Amino acid sequence: MPAAALSPEVMAKYEPVIGLEVHVQLLTATKAFCGCANHFGAEPNTHICPVCLGLPGSLPVLNAKAVEFATLASLALNCEVRERSIFARKNYFYPDLPKGYQISQFDKPLAEHGWIEVPTAGGSTKRIGITRLHMEEDAGKSLHDGFADSATRTYVDLNRCGTPLAEIVSDPDISTPDEAFEYLTRMKEILLYCGVSDCNMEEGSLRCDANISVRLRGETRLGTKAEVKNVNSFRFVRAALEYEIERQIEVIESGGRVIQESRLWNSNEGRSYSMRSKEQAHDYRYFPEPDLPPLIVSPEFLAETKKNLPELPEARRARMVAEYELNRQDSFTLTAEREFADRFEAAARTARNPRRVANVLLSEVGGRLKALNLEQEQSPVSMAGIVMAADLLDEGKISSKQMKQIFDVCFEKGEDFPAVYDREKPEQITDASALERMIDEVIAANPKQVEQYKAGKKTMAGFFVGQVMKASKGQANPALLNELVTRKLEA
Repeated sequence: MPAAALSPEVMAKYEPVIGLEVHVQLLTATKAFCGCANHFGAEPNTHICPVCLGLPGSLPVLNAKAVEFATLASLALNCEVRERSIFARKNYFYPDLPKGYQISQFDKPLAEHGWIEVPTAGGSTKRIGITRLHMEEDAGKSLHDGFADSATRTYVDLNRCGTPLAEIVSDPDISTPDEAFEYLTRMKEILLYCGVSDCNMEEGSLRCDANISVRLRGETRLGTKAEVKNVNSFRFVRAALEYEIERQIEVIESGGRVIQESRLWNSNEGRSYSMRSKEQAHDYRYFPEPDLPPLIVSPEFLAETKKNLPELPEARRARMVAEYELNRQDSFTLTAEREFADRFEAAARTARNPRRVANVLLSEVGGRLKALNLEQEQSPVSMAGIVMAADLLDEGKISSKQMKQIFDVCFEKGEDFPAVYDREKPEQITDASALERMIDEVIAANPKQVEQYKAGKKTMAGFFVGQVMKASKGQANPALLNELVTRKLEA
């Protein structure tokens, strides 16, 4: 953190203005402008060719699938897709950029004027604008660590050169680090639902740079911004913004001036370091890419791409809340991943009570998976098993206690619910006359507790319910038992 923690009064004098630049690698089989494989994890410098290395005489050819994915992402993010966009050369020198320029888009991007709605601290929603989504190619990767001579040498892996990217630039509408976290979370959900990227931050297929400035509350003029780079998780983005807000306020309060610069975030130390002065657009000497014609997105192509839009997370949540009577929190959990939501809905449609399926899935199975640090696909209980458990519970054939005991066995032995249930065959006692006989025996054996109940201590009913449950080895139907106990005691 900054050297001296600032008081809440000083912090309250200022407001942050935040914009995010998100780079998303598109999940195509080949690169943006050549036929090299677009796969992570290959041996260094094996997926390269004259085109992605920029060798003399090589010419780029645009990957049609990359255009489709970028257009699909634009539509999902509520952007207006341009019919005509232009590729440009963004000129700069860096060891992992062998051409000396990056093919990108500048003044005529693929799409503009989108938005994402995020929840706010007050419980409402806020619309964060998206300035633009443009296509470009990725650079290679400089490797600074992990080699015997890393102290004196940097290695370069050019496999990533030419990987197709969509860069998504937000408007400066984000006011808090929490809003930034929610914006990124919603964006990742949407992109994953569309299938255009795997959004794996550890592998670099989703990267975020944060632009942050502060100004006195009530000011309309923007302050000087710093760009924080090298942030590899949404949690660290939030932490980096919190740090940078306080750092800039401290600079201003001490009489200094915030410098426009790029800063690197060090997650181990929880602070950022100055990297270099921040470039302006003219520093890159943009000019139209002479080897690529304008990109034309025809109305027919746009209409066909729209057909591939899935039901997006927020719309799906609203529908599932209405259709399955879920609470809002459960709907968020169930729709966080499209494949998981698909599996739940396929199962829920076969069940007597979809809401009970959700409860069993999230509470009983999800709780055990979390305790064991397992993923959903590692669960011994299948969706069909979850539906069976929910149906038995809904029909009153087993109690919640019996269901929990069966799930305990499932996780202990690694067996699915139907197999354990068929072997154990626990059944609830729903015969009223059989339960009445047990209740009569318990009442006869506990006259003092009966007197307490008659004297007005109605909570004693729970004592009798517990005794009968014990006598029935947990097999008494709870609802029926409670009703019969009350009736007998009131007689």
